[in-house]
Amino acid sequence: MEQTKKQKSLEVDEKKWVYDSSVDHKGRIPVRASTGAWKASLFIIAIEFSERLSYFGLATSLIIYLTKVIHQDLKTAAKSVNYWSGVTTMMPLLGGFVADAYLGQFTTVLASSVIYLLGLLLLIMSRLVPGLKTCDSGMCHEPHKVHEVVFFIAIYLISIGTGGHKPSLESFGANQFDDDHPEERKQKMSFFNWWNFGLCCGLLFGVTLIVYIQDHVSWAAADIVLTATMALTIVIFCMGRPFYRYRKATGSPLTPMLQVLVAAITKRNIPYPSDPNQLYEVPESDNTQMRFLYHTDKLKFLDKAAIIDDEQNKEEEKKNSNPWRLATVTRVEELKLIINIIPIWLTTLPFGICVAQTATFFIKQSTTMNRTITHNFVIPPATVYALGAIGMIISVTFYDRLLVPFLRRVTGNERGLKILQRIGFGMIFSVITMVVAALVERKRLNIVEKNPLEGSITMSVFWLAPQFLIIGIGDGFTLVGLQEYFYDQVPDSMRSLGIALYLSVIGAANFLSSLLITLVDHITEKGGKSWFGKDLNSSRLDYFYGLLAVITSLNLCIYVFVARRYSYKNVQRTSMAVADCYESSRIEAMA
Repeated sequence: MEQTKKQKSLEVDEKKWVYDSSVDHKGRIPVRASTGAWKASLFIIAIEFSERLSYFGLATSLIIYLTKVIHQDLKTAAKSVNYWSGVTTMMPLLGGFVADAYLGQFTTVLASSVIYLLGLLLLIMSRLVPGLKTCDSGMCHEPHKVHEVVFFIAIYLISIGTGGHKPSLESFGANQFDDDHPEERKQKMSFFNWWNFGLCCGLLFGVTLIVYIQDHVSWAAADIVLTATMALTIVIFCMGRPFYRYRKATGSPLTPMLQVLVAAITKRNIPYPSDPNQLYEVPESDNTQMRFLYHTDKLKFLDKAAIIDDEQNKEEEKKNSNPWRLATVTRVEELKLIINIIPIWLTTLPFGICVAQTATFFIKQSTTMNRTITHNFVIPPATVYALGAIGMIISVTFYDRLLVPFLRRVTGNERGLKILQRIGFGMIFSVITMVVAALVERKRLNIVEKNPLEGSITMSVFWLAPQFLIIGIGDGFTLVGLQEYFYDQVPDSMRSLGIALYLSVIGAANFLSSLLITLVDHITEKGGKSWFGKDLNSSRLDYFYGLLAVITSLNLCIYVFVARRYSYKNVQRTSMAVADCYESSRIEAMA
């Protein structure tokens, strides 16, 4: 009877307090009703909207600026865009590590947002300050070298800002939901969908409103709008401080993994115990900062790190354990998680290469086509990118509002589709995108061949709509699925790094896209004529898109093979134990 009363008391406490190792802005256990969940996430999504507005407002027009203002040729400009996109999406690996290990997510977001703002301010200076402008007056064939230097410093400052901003902000937003609370756990699954809805809204405004200002007013005016918006949303983000749930930085998440590896190698000659339950794990009451993981049979060599080799002094070794000699089962399983992620990361790279084409060659194609809507209105080239965002919004909304509720009823699975199934389904759309893009480009080149003087100006830009919409729909499945996968399947202490790993897929894919362009250019040039000429009309992008379709098709088969053998993270959900751990802290917080 007394035990039942205690259990009911703890259940009431869990409804009032959040027992997931997070704290409020004063360092106390958070009150569930007044912190976290959607009330906190809306402030976070607001600054994400601003960052994506700036990023896509710059990224989608970058190839046009480099070719028309700085006068780079098509190959050089495409490589410059891919390098910048690659650095921008690889920098989060460093930013995520710093957030998890040292600064914490909130501080990292704030600091990186300020760096981002400095990059935008420097961009304005490169357009307006006389000594830093491209030319002294009007258009020129040879822009000032100082402008080029300052311009690239500015956009790479934005890359550094993005490096801290992206992984920390998204994981900070997801951390506002308690994994051990059934209702908040479901809300977290929706969070990634609506996070991307906000992201797409920023993208839409970036490639329509901002690009329109760049095209019809000036580049400087667009930069001023972006800078003002970023400054405003930084203030809004800070206003949400009392509503956030915070996680303290726990030191380098890589050190425990290295300790497991060293311990396993040291004990490589020790036989396995007959029962896995004999492997070492700390009692739940001794640890308040981490969730425990079940033992798995894969990568058994690493289990040796959790073997207690001194049977005579077993209790003494447990009490005074050296982490370089003895690791817990949870630490061993965390290293297994990271190793299991590697094949998934590698097999998603070809999808990222397809996505990389949307911001380079797809946009450049639109510059050669008829963009007239009415007699007085011509849409800017980069605005066609909005079709990809529309495709993603349709995909995310359909998935979250219709498909998931239906699949939950049919399969009984809380997520609807398993994460890797969602990712694989989106990959199918990348193959279709490349096939459609190849066919459209072939049609465009046929028109150019028939009328070399007019080129493809008679062909409507909306011929590009299908490829943008299809890749956007694919993004709604694969990119959102990758965000959820890398957040959910990494160790709890690596959540920011997990989001950085997702971003690194796109970053590495941009570098691979540049490498592929170089290789194809070199090989086809030896064969007689390069697929990449000085301009689009002298290039054979249809062949290149066809090559990507073949690569992504073959990769999809490999991905299915890998995904079918993947073991998901298996967490021991012991809310009663966690509640007991926090009992003393709860009393302290109420005092």
